[in-house]
Amino acid sequence: MKKNYNIVELFSGIGSQARALKNIGIDITVQATCEWDIHAFIAYDAIHESYINLPEVEMQTKEQILKKLKNYTLSNNGKEAMTYATLHSYSEEVLKRILSAIIRTHNLVDISNVKGDQMPDNTDILTYSFPCQDLSNVGAFHGYNKGIDRDSGSRSSLLWQVGRILNEMKQADKTLPRYLFMENVPTLLSKRHKGNFEQWINELSALGYVSKYVPVNARNYGIPQNRPRLLMMSVFVGENEKLKNEMEKLFLSWGDNESVIVEQYKESPYYKKKTVEKLLRCTDDRKSPLWEEALACTPNDTVSRQKIWDENPKIVDADGKITTEDFIRTITTKQDRHPNSGNIYFKSGVEGKGNFRYLTPRECLLFMGFTDEDYDKLQANNPDQRVKSKLFPRDKIIRMAGNSIPVKMLEGFFYQLYNTESIMEKY
Repeated sequence: MKKNYNIVELFSGIGSQARALKNIGIDITVQATCEWDIHAFIAYDAIHESYINLPEVEMQTKEQILKKLKNYTLSNNGKEAMTYATLHSYSEEVLKRILSAIIRTHNLVDISNVKGDQMPDNTDILTYSFPCQDLSNVGAFHGYNKGIDRDSGSRSSLLWQVGRILNEMKQADKTLPRYLFMENVPTLLSKRHKGNFEQWINELSALGYVSKYVPVNARNYGIPQNRPRLLMMSVFVGENEKLKNEMEKLFLSWGDNESVIVEQYKESPYYKKKTVEKLLRCTDDRKSPLWEEALACTPNDTVSRQKIWDENPKIVDADGKITTEDFIRTITTKQDRHPNSGNIYFKSGVEGKGNFRYLTPRECLLFMGFTDEDYDKLQANNPDQRVKSKLFPRDKIIRMAGNSIPVKMLEGFFYQLYNTESIMEKY
């Protein structure tokens, strides 16, 4: 194995890929990230780098910072570009955090504007967890049904920007990444989307990659969350037929499901199973920050909220018993709704509040494989963005968690690098 791996994270979110690689003993250097959602990339910076503003940014005025940020296409919801008026309304402190995070994480920001000749050379791993809104069943329910049709303008069609960038890298005589890792929803294999997905694999093949996709579920990797996903590894073999044949033989040994990958990961020193009970942060101490977090996720006692309690799983029931299930439902971008990931009986004693709560932002991050320390870093990096409005309110953190990737699931898939590298090193 190499001593250090250069990585580029497209659609980087809060950095599940970087965390997973580090967790399985792979030293990495992040050459570049690409994320336009200001909350996500500031969170990435806080979790993986620092939540202190860069000295060269700290000394600038608000107008100087705004002048620089005007050069980027930024979003405050991950769905659409924000206007300059919205950007201007943010506090000076938040604007400094935005610029510091862009610089420190080498953020290319908007993938549509990234050119191949901007990409770094000697990249070992490029990850691309492109938006799934137009592919997922939840997205279809809300009217996002354009899929990954090329030039459709959908968020999910940003996949083709990855191909454009790789082709531009080749045209500019830049070295293509040795590995590509994709994560998305299993509906890529549905009749509606499979033609596009196969076209994508063919385009990668034309660039010199051999690919293998595997349907997976986070619950099989030691994280107690039911989250079906599709992962794909693409290995650059160029015109080396011997390497291509060996890699195809390895991929064939994986079979058509995740069982081989899961088995090997479980035998590794990095597999550590988490339970629902260990990831919940329940407390009776009313002076604890955990109590305040729980109270903030306790809905008002209304008929509509009571229906959410009645119609969703009880992670903790009224008798205080924790579910006997080995996992909870998928962590989604909202918990104050039906359906959600499940509810916890919680009697706050506060008048007008219901007797249950949702998962807290901290718990949502934990069920995605992040840590208490990661959540605490976000809170330490939580300035006012406007009057009485924090940069990371409750619902923003829950949304970031729901949009992220289970770290342990990625660990299991990335662990296959130990096998692929033993082949790659021969060539």
